Amino acid sequence: MKPSLVVIGNGMAGMRTVEELLKLAPDAYDITVFGAEPRGNYNRILLSPVLAGEKTVGDIMLHTREWYREQGITLHAGDPVTRIDRSRRTVHAASGEQVRYDRLLLATGSRPFILPVPGHQLPGVIGFRDLDDVDLMLAAARRGGRAVVIGGGLLGLEAANGLQRRGMEVTVVHVTDSLMNQQLDRQAGALLRESLEAKGMRILLGKQTDAILGEARAEAVRFADGGEIPADLVVMAAGVRPNITLAQSAGLHCERAIVVDDTLQTYDPRVYAVGECVQHRRATFGLVAPIWDQARVCAAHLAGAGHRRYVQQATATRLKVTGIDLFSAGDIVGGEGSEDLVLRDRGAGVYKRLVVSGNRLAGAVLYGDVQDGPWYFDLIQQRADISRMRQQLLFGPGLCAEAA
Repeated sequence: MKPSLVVIGNGMAGMRTVEELLKLAPDAYDITVFGAEPRGNYNRILLSPVLAGEKTVGDIMLHTREWYREQGITLHAGDPVTRIDRSRRTVHAASGEQVRYDRLLLATGSRPFILPVPGHQLPGVIGFRDLDDVDLMLAAARRGGRAVVIGGGLLGLEAANGLQRRGMEVTVVHVTDSLMNQQLDRQAGALLRESLEAKGMRILLGKQTDAILGEARAEAVRFADGGEIPADLVVMAAGVRPNITLAQSAGLHCERAIVVDDTLQTYDPRVYAVGECVQHRRATFGLVAPIWDQARVCAAHLAGAGHRRYVQQATATRLKVTGIDLFSAGDIVGGEGSEDLVLRDRGAGVYKRLVVSGNRLAGAVLYGDVQDGPWYFDLIQQRADISRMRQQLLFGPGLCAEAA
């Protein structure tokens, strides 16, 4: 009889781990997957194109129910696990289903952070995290009216773009004075704001939400400075928090997220965790690249090929926001002793800023023209000496090769 592997979480991280495991040891386990959503696994990154009407739900499905059957995997979709009994090695689902495990994989992801302001529980206030949220936004868009998106990061801007394309009047509210301040510097953030406002989107920066107003449903957003704007729909896109409630209730060691070692094991060696719910060497994760690395390492250990260790790597962020290409990598803030190399072509909609420290490239922000992003990222990772090509660095690898 094969050992039992139970996976809690039917999202991208958990199912990527299962895919990697099937490549290495397809017959090692009887696999059971529990998912809170009543469907197969889909590409959560592509929710925004579904909202905008560029893709359908079918386009973003990664694993249909047929795939699970073909792989011999038991899928309990729409049946979240509510309790883990580690002493009996059993998981208990909302339906009453109980399954014993020899190995357990937690891939519970994250939850949207809903600002705990008065009125946040009113109908018409939602997050932007899954297909159910997209359905609610599409229903609101069919009714028309005004949408307020709280959060000027990537997710908020994608939600705003989708709702605007569906015909709503959209206002983006951001607490800092620059859009996408985690990925872009002020200059690139200002260019992005200009572009979005030119398309008819309203941007309010430096605004702290104080309350959601309304009786039966959301009707307006009030700010800490006393100002108000009307809203038929409020989308909270102010970040996410690791979903660790189940792990905590099971007595697993958690800090900001579920603490794992270099093999993605928790403090209980029978229990692994991957994705946005984990904390490795004090870091948490939200990008695909590190989570895919985690999946490979975790799968190797589950398969008994435990020679791999998860090592955090520097990551670059390449994004397309409302048709605009953006790229950032490394230290985009700079510090004492660093210098900025800047190219700005407002007519062409291009902005480049390179942060140089000593004879090394420390960081890069690109707006509009991002084709050289991977090359800059390699220079950052390799800590390459750029002294001989410093004058040509802004113009890409062609001129730099000649200089070197």
